[in-house]
Amino acid sequence: MIRIIEATEKHVQGISDVCTIANWTTYKDIYSTRYIEKVIKEFYQPDRILKEVTVKDRSWGGYFVAVENDEVLGAAGGGMISEKAGEIYVLYIHPSRRNEGIGTKLFEAVTNQQKEQFHAAEQWVSVAKGNERGIPFYEAKGFQFQYEEIDEGSTEEEKYISLRYYRKI
Repeated sequence: MIRIIEATEKHVQGISDVCTIANWTTYKDIYSTRYIEKVIKEFYQPDRILKEVTVKDRSWGGYFVAVENDEVLGAAGGGMISEKAGEIYVLYIHPSRRNEGIGTKLFEAVTNQQKEQFHAAEQWVSVAKGNERGIPFYEAKGFQFQYEEIDEGSTEEEKYISLRYYRKI
């Protein structure tokens, strides 16, 4: 049985593993190898994830994980970007476990936290242009495209585009 729970220290390596493999699978045809490696090194190393499962506040609500038999199948997290606006920062599922509803359950956990605990009235998400898994997922959840922006991790040589999506919650 798959459970959605708040992540603890024991989930750190599982979060790192899932986010790493999902990044490679999702972005290998969109981003350069160098860029993917940079993102993984910055965001999905166990030391950083350990801090993110132990220190939570309005700007970062912590990780939620989908677990089955103590194995992390997916991870999600978000936070508040203004008084009434939440943001989904991360939502990854192990590629072998996609299309089982796990992403929806994780998404709902983050959304419920933002609505109930932080009183969000709207929600935002950035999706990489060309991410043909993420875009339909968020559109199915009621997000509407608002605008494009240069991805914050882009360099002069590699300018990647993020699509900004919004919905009322």
